[in-house]
Amino acid sequence: MTIAALDEVPVDDTIQIPQLQSDPYAIYRRLRAEAPVVRIPSIKRIMLTKAADTKHVKENWELFSSDDPLTPMKRAFLAHTLMRKDGEEHMRERNAMAPAFNPKVIMGCWQPIYTKVAEDYIGRLPRGETIDLFTDLAAPYAARCLTHLLGIPEASDADMIRWSQTLIDGAGNFGGVPELFEASDKANVEMDALFDKCVERVMANPDQSALSAMVNAEDPIPKSQIYANVKIAIGGGINEPRDALLTILYGLFTNPEQLEACIKDQMWLAAFEEGVRWVAPIQASSRLVKEDTEIRGHAIAKGEVVMTVQASACRDEELYDDPENFNIFRPKTPHQAFGNGPHFCQGTHVARRMLGQIVLPMLFDRFQNMTLADPDAVKFWGFGFRGPLSLPVTLN
Repeated sequence: MTIAALDEVPVDDTIQIPQLQSDPYAIYRRLRAEAPVVRIPSIKRIMLTKAADTKHVKENWELFSSDDPLTPMKRAFLAHTLMRKDGEEHMRERNAMAPAFNPKVIMGCWQPIYTKVAEDYIGRLPRGETIDLFTDLAAPYAARCLTHLLGIPEASDADMIRWSQTLIDGAGNFGGVPELFEASDKANVEMDALFDKCVERVMANPDQSALSAMVNAEDPIPKSQIYANVKIAIGGGINEPRDALLTILYGLFTNPEQLEACIKDQMWLAAFEEGVRWVAPIQASSRLVKEDTEIRGHAIAKGEVVMTVQASACRDEELYDDPENFNIFRPKTPHQAFGNGPHFCQGTHVARRMLGQIVLPMLFDRFQNMTLADPDAVKFWGFGFRGPLSLPVTLN
């Protein structure tokens, strides 16, 4: 069948970015039922909302390239990062960091360090008071753990959090707002200066961090790409565990019987998997179509950009019963919260351990009667990344 004989992709010009930032799930539910392949002019992409389609695209990088020409990521990071590379070039850069993510290294090195970080950060929380877990635990805990993994412990929590958001804002600056790129340029200068000092340290005294693995490799990748790799990890490695932790906690607080079972039967890993399925920390990603093709009978021309919405795939009714609700008791079913294919999130196992095995059980062990101050005040936000903007709790 020729591409001319296929149906055109339907267009939905009612969907705007503010809607996708504030309440995307109602939109995705409608699209899965009515138009799972649809052109959205406001984002200049063809959106895919069914799990089978997002999986197909992510696993076929030869046809669907990561090198999306519409993204401002290269401008924000001042580099062509591994997130926008495919094949051998992508694998060479990804493998450069791989030793730091080895299961034995996670168990033997990062688990003890992350446990100590959790003890320190939870230990300083004021018992009996109402605090915001976003600012007082989730963000700084994610930042501090990441500095150790990456090999830049000299960075402050505040700088890591600021750099992360600045890079994300720049990478999503589709409107070309000058101030956002000015901020990312400034952050790049600051990060490069810190990395220069950290490289000297790990070259003199190698450790198990990602930076040490990259600079001390027998055949190292270029310095520019080493730094770009670290920046990519800063960009996503704080938001993902931060937002996942807050989402899991919100899901448990608003389902008391699940929280009770979680504490009683130590179901923290089940809570972790359900939390990231329910609200995927990274909601969507884009792929460049390399050749004329079709999806669900719709013609997709070479040069188009498709957006795989893993947030929607994780709520696909074909895979999950009652997918809109948080339920740690649901049958174990694979999800796409961490992507799939060659770009499957490298930090998945680290996040699973730092949240499901360390900070969640420790938090409820210390504050056994912790309560959510006002469930109605918690607002989720974000189109590319998504999570609660705050999570006020009373530490009983």
